[in-house]
Amino acid sequence: MTRLKITREEALAFHMDPTPGKWEVQATVPMTSQRDLSLAYSPGVAVPCLEIAERPETAYDYTNKGNLVAVISNGTAVLGLGNLGALGSKPVMEGKSVLFKRFADVNSIDIELDTEDPDEFCKAVKLMGPTFGGINLEDIKAPECFIIEQRLKEEMDIPVFHDDQHGTAVICAAGLINALHISGKKIEDVKIVLNGAGAAGIACIELLKSMGARHDNCVVCDTKGVIYQGRTDGMNQWKSAHAIATELRTLEEAMVGADVFLGVSVKGAVTQEMVASMADNPVIFAMANPDPEITPEEAHAVRMDAIVATGRSDYPNQVNNVLGFPYLFRGALDINARAINDEMKIACAHALAALAREDVPDEVAVAYGKNLTFGRDYIIPTPFDPRLIHRIPPAVAKAGMQTGAARRPIVDMDAYEVRLKTRMDPTASILRGIAARARKAQARMIFAEGDDPRVLRAAVMYQRSGYGTALVVGRPDDVKTKLVDAGLEDAVREIEVVNAANSLHLETYKQFLYARLQRQGHDQRDVHRLAARDRHVFAALMLAHGHGDGLVSGATRKSAHVLAQINRVFDADAAHGAAGVTALLHKGRIVLMADTLVHEWPEPEDLATIAERAADVARHLGLEPRVAFVSFSTFGYPVSERAEKMHKAPDVLARRGANFEYEGEMTVDVALNATAQKSYPFQRLSGPANILVVPARHSASISVKLMQEMAGATVIGPILAGVEKPIQICSTGSTANDILNMALLAACEIGS
Repeated sequence: MTRLKITREEALAFHMDPTPGKWEVQATVPMTSQRDLSLAYSPGVAVPCLEIAERPETAYDYTNKGNLVAVISNGTAVLGLGNLGALGSKPVMEGKSVLFKRFADVNSIDIELDTEDPDEFCKAVKLMGPTFGGINLEDIKAPECFIIEQRLKEEMDIPVFHDDQHGTAVICAAGLINALHISGKKIEDVKIVLNGAGAAGIACIELLKSMGARHDNCVVCDTKGVIYQGRTDGMNQWKSAHAIATELRTLEEAMVGADVFLGVSVKGAVTQEMVASMADNPVIFAMANPDPEITPEEAHAVRMDAIVATGRSDYPNQVNNVLGFPYLFRGALDINARAINDEMKIACAHALAALAREDVPDEVAVAYGKNLTFGRDYIIPTPFDPRLIHRIPPAVAKAGMQTGAARRPIVDMDAYEVRLKTRMDPTASILRGIAARARKAQARMIFAEGDDPRVLRAAVMYQRSGYGTALVVGRPDDVKTKLVDAGLEDAVREIEVVNAANSLHLETYKQFLYARLQRQGHDQRDVHRLAARDRHVFAALMLAHGHGDGLVSGATRKSAHVLAQINRVFDADAAHGAAGVTALLHKGRIVLMADTLVHEWPEPEDLATIAERAADVARHLGLEPRVAFVSFSTFGYPVSERAEKMHKAPDVLARRGANFEYEGEMTVDVALNATAQKSYPFQRLSGPANILVVPARHSASISVKLMQEMAGATVIGPILAGVEKPIQICSTGSTANDILNMALLAACEIGS
């Protein structure tokens, strides 16, 4: 895999649009009426206030304390950037907050404290204790991080967790469990060499010792060499705790005969000679970021038997903290834990290790574009494994309950696991799967509207993200000017600009187009104007002749106009079975709406075809289709001529032998609500519909825009289905990211 290229301008734009920052606050209760306000605030709020004052533990029942974590830093050790100060650390802390939400549905607030004094820091955090169910410390330099964490753990009655230390340690431990399993070694027998005696390194070695590694078998090194008994230079109490009686003085000496190397230090700290001197089946965790102590290629060049992990996503076996901290806190919060103790961290590590040894779900394989099986290149689960949310927190919770850390033990663990499965938003995994399939396809994507900055930004993102080659239709000078204005001047040399005026294929395109349109009132001059001057037609001609693999258009013109132009080159109309399907993503649900693009007033046969096209799209997105033909009536009541065709459409599908669930006609609430469906025991859907086929295009358009504007639904589409080549048409209000998503949809159709 190649490393993604991210420019300064892209990073700043990501953090600025659509609103500054990365998260916002939303109410979870109705706030529309005077009664709502009276319940949420005065006088209704007085009741839970008095209840909590009398019984403090009920704060977990009446407030968000039980699902709220503070991500707190003073910015003294921000990533690999050093001391940027409290304000400079805020983007990182916001990012950590959204990771909590994304991976474990934990609400989180970032707090940046403008002090480097441990006493002031601890006092501030302690005073905020009543607000939160847990504290995640982040990016605090050593040795202050040790002092701060220890004090807060002693003084607070909620979990305090410094992720830079313990997050790395937990994932490292999980990987080591499996690496030793593969190499046939036991943790109590192996010689472990740690390079890097900072916060993460000390936490790693301490956790491994608590899991059975012997003190005398663990050699810790820092920039001055081996930490041995009697050494005084560069020492502190945390390093001294791991000093051993040894004659070893350098990392090179320590590596001889070592079974395990753990690196949380710097690029290039380990040489091939050091790796060659290690014991059989060596385990090398080179976790320095952004570049490891030694790359897997370098290590394997001298030791094919080595099991190698790094901190990078473009190598196998990534030691990624996101596998740990969200699920540790999820489990801890769900038992109202007083702390996250070693037993809970070890339980997390063992659960992660066990998960990696199991068969990997198909959706993970699809998302990563390859089959993953337990072995030397897969000893740690992937961050997007959907099982993490319901496998890791229960293990953490059980350990917390067994060690007395739980204030509120979970009684029914099976029911708890079921609740965890329903917490997460499935839409993220679907979008990730689309991106992975697009990356695998490596399509030459045609972006038809090279005069629009949004399109150009999407094209640059497409190519720089490794999805394939971006072909931009436009005038080179105009494209260059707009890229420079957008702060992407370095992309001028990267993307390929295709200009109709000097295309070597223009005559071939014109001949092809004239053959299609000569009996539709178009002479050769008309065809020349279309082929040479209309970017939508020219881009479609490129695609038709194999000079690109997919096409994205529509950001600058109404979709009806774009579709009409494309239809001059392809059979992309109702008569040939094309249909438009829009995906609505909202609060963890995905519903496809059809037809939103092609059919103005479909008849029963058309409706059945639309359902078939929508079912194809659903399967392409990883969904099992459940189609509802929706109207304002349900199974014949009230009687209406306009609902009659929705009643007949399922019969058409039955005659065609459709191989997916379908039912109708029915109102939207019956289609989407499993409880409402129980009132009709004869109906054939096994659950809420995920495809709604509506009576007419205007119905679809109104429904989509209403959901988008009133409910804040994410809209993808309309997705053009039933055309021989991958073509996607954006809406005129699309952002650069929306256009990129449509390009990915087009790309992942290739070869499917």
